[in-house]
Amino acid sequence: MTALSPTVPATVRSALTRRQRNVGGIVLHVSLIAAMLFTLLVLFTLIGQILVEGIPMFRERGTAFITGTIGSEPTKIGVWPGLYGSFFIGMGVIVLAFPIGIASAIYLEEYAHHGRLTRFIQINIRNLAGVPAVIYGVLGLVIFVDWLKPITNGESVIAASLTLAVLVLPIIIITASEAIRSVPQGLREAGYGVGATKWEVTRDHVLPYAAPGILTGMVLSIARALGEAAPLILVGAITGLLPRTSLTEKFTALPILIYNWSGRPSKDGAVSWENAAAGAALLLLALVFVFNVFAVILRTRYERKRIGL
Repeated sequence: MTALSPTVPATVRSALTRRQRNVGGIVLHVSLIAAMLFTLLVLFTLIGQILVEGIPMFRERGTAFITGTIGSEPTKIGVWPGLYGSFFIGMGVIVLAFPIGIASAIYLEEYAHHGRLTRFIQINIRNLAGVPAVIYGVLGLVIFVDWLKPITNGESVIAASLTLAVLVLPIIIITASEAIRSVPQGLREAGYGVGATKWEVTRDHVLPYAAPGILTGMVLSIARALGEAAPLILVGAITGLLPRTSLTEKFTALPILIYNWSGRPSKDGAVSWENAAAGAALLLLALVFVFNVFAVILRTRYERKRIGL
C-alpha cells in the first residue's frame, strides 16, 4: 500500500476550508436584495400615499363614508353599495371557485393517469392563468349575463361572482396541485400500508398536509378577484346612484368606484374625489385583509395539526 505524502492531508484540508470569492454569486445576491428593497419601497410608497389621501375622507365623513350611498359630491358620498357588492362577489368566488378548483387539483394529482391528456390539460390550465382579465369579462358578458339571464338576472352580483370565479379558477387549481404534489410519497404509502383506500388517504393525510399551500393559493386568488375592475365593467357594474343593494339587480363594487372617482376633476373643499378614491381603496385593502385573516387562521391551524402541536 502506497504511503501518502505528509503534505497531502494539509493540501486537502486547505482545499476544503479555503474560501473562494464567488463573484457571480455575490452579484446575484446583491441584485436579489436590491430587487426586494425596491419592491418594498414601491409598496410602502403606494400604501403611504393611500393613507395620506384617504384619512381626510374618514376624518371629514366618519362612518357616513362607509354607510352612505353614491352621489355627485365628494363631501356627501359613501361606499356602501361598492362594499356590499365587493363582499358578496368575494363570498361568491369562495363558494364557487374554491371547491371546484381544489376538487380538480385532487383529481389531476391523485386520480388521473399521468399521460399526454393530463399534461395537455395542465398546460392549458397554466395558459388560462395568464389570460387577460378583460377576456374573462367578455366571457362573463356572453355566458352569465346573456345566456344565463334567467338564472343570474343579467347584470347582477351573481353574474359578477361567476365571472370572477372562472377568472381565479386556474390559479386555485395550479396552487392546489403544487401543494398536493409536495406531499411526501411516504405519507401516502403509510396510509395504504394500514389498509386505507385512496380516498381515505387523500382525505386524512394528503389534504391536511397540503392545506397550508392550498390556503395560500386561496389568499392570492381572492385578492385578485376583489381587485379586478375590467371584468366587472363588462358584466354591468355601474357608478351611478343605486336605489338599493341586491344580489339580482344592478350593482357596483369598490374597484369600480375607485376607477371612476380617481378620474374625476378635483374641486376646492374639505375633501376631493382623490380623497374619496383613496378612502375606497383603504376599505378595499381592509376587505382583502379580512378575507386573508380567515385564510391565515385556517392555515396556522392545519400547520399546527400537521406537526402535532
